[in-house]
Amino acid sequence: MGERSKSKSIIFLIISILTFLSWFLIFSSTNPNRVLDYISVSESTDAPPLIIIKNSDTSPQNVAESPNPQNRGVTKTEEPINENRGCNHNKVSPLPLKVYMYDMSPEFHFGLLGWKPERNDVVWPDIRINVPQYPGGLNLQHSVEYWLTLDLLFSELPEDSRNSRAAIRVKNSSEADVVFVPFFSSLSYNRFSKVNQHQKQSQNRELQENLVKFVTSQKEWKISGGKDHVIMAHHPNSMSTARHKLYPAMFVVADFGRYSPRVANVEKDIVAPYKHLVPSYDNDTSGFDNRPISLYFQGAIHRKDGGFVRQELYYLLKEEKNVHFSFGSIQNHGVTKAGEGMRSSKFCLNIAGDTPSSNRLFDAIASHCIPVIISDDIELPYEDVLNYNEFCLFVRSSDALKKGFLMGLVRSIGREEWSKMWRRLKEVERYFDLRFPAKDGDGDDGVQMIWKAVARKVNLVKMKVHRFQRFTRPFHGNILK
Repeated sequence: MGERSKSKSIIFLIISILTFLSWFLIFSSTNPNRVLDYISVSESTDAPPLIIIKNSDTSPQNVAESPNPQNRGVTKTEEPINENRGCNHNKVSPLPLKVYMYDMSPEFHFGLLGWKPERNDVVWPDIRINVPQYPGGLNLQHSVEYWLTLDLLFSELPEDSRNSRAAIRVKNSSEADVVFVPFFSSLSYNRFSKVNQHQKQSQNRELQENLVKFVTSQKEWKISGGKDHVIMAHHPNSMSTARHKLYPAMFVVADFGRYSPRVANVEKDIVAPYKHLVPSYDNDTSGFDNRPISLYFQGAIHRKDGGFVRQELYYLLKEEKNVHFSFGSIQNHGVTKAGEGMRSSKFCLNIAGDTPSSNRLFDAIASHCIPVIISDDIELPYEDVLNYNEFCLFVRSSDALKKGFLMGLVRSIGREEWSKMWRRLKEVERYFDLRFPAKDGDGDDGVQMIWKAVARKVNLVKMKVHRFQRFTRPFHGNILK
């Protein structure tokens, strides 16, 4: 029995040694740094892909140890950020927006300014020689239609020296991102909306009817259902009849105060700035201590609709020290006086009137006077990329009407905070400056910013056009045979 037990022990030892040697040979022939498990990529759409590698080699050289003990032994490596990956709606492609503009009769655009072509086949003025002037005064505040049209015409000329521009005109509509309708609707309303004794209806009403007939008969409208068309309707009363027939288009508006949500809304349309009436405050070194007026307002005090707040605030603030709150108009050099007053003020009130917005906001920006916006329904230009909280104060109407609230707010803002907002105002003022021609090297002005706002809508426009075209394919023959 003893010999038999000893033999079994020897056999067991030999088998164990052979097993050990077999495993040793297997591991020695294998690369110890190989990846044993798997690679997974995070599915986040907001961050670059995160590659997670699980490795059997847990040496300090190969492991980025996580503060979470459960993640130790996991190496996390981030790929370089790819700027072109995915969709970023706050960034516009470096390629300019391609705009097809209808060659419409001058009666819709520069003809309203008194310009007459020398030949019947000429549609546009030669802006290298003569640029028809837009009328001044209050007409000017809704002149965005004029500046956008000039910019497109200029984009075709060799004189355009800009290295990069936000939009260019193309002659083939199939290449275009959007279709531009050059109707000076605000000017038409301001100058031709009254009916004289020789008319059955106003020239403005007639132009709108002719506009609808022209635009809806074009192949570009029929192909897209009008969803890729850009139509200017900046004055709140412009396009009063045509808007209800052309509403699939993208409107360029001042606000949505006089529109139903079905006709115009912030998702579909573009809010553009008013043309400021006071001159820009160049070389402004005024600063906090050189603006003695704490709070400034000059304008119409008694307004309809939401403008009742103006009247209530007048009674609350008229006796306050260092506050200027008075009636004013464009008459008797009113614009000049308002500009001087804003340049002497730390804060300027922008209160809702007949509509949620007014030109006063953009006059304040041009004067570097911190706007205090009291307009609950206001929509602002390019707010998807511009943070107005950096240079404006927003106050609910209900709070503004509380005794002492407004003055307590503006007096709580000291020199350092005010100066930060003032510097930011000087940085952003060019974004609201509508002018012609645009100058290279000055950064984006208001015209380029509007085109970029349109460009940010292009993907949504394309989706709407594709959906519209689902059941519009022409069909030949009888499918019921």
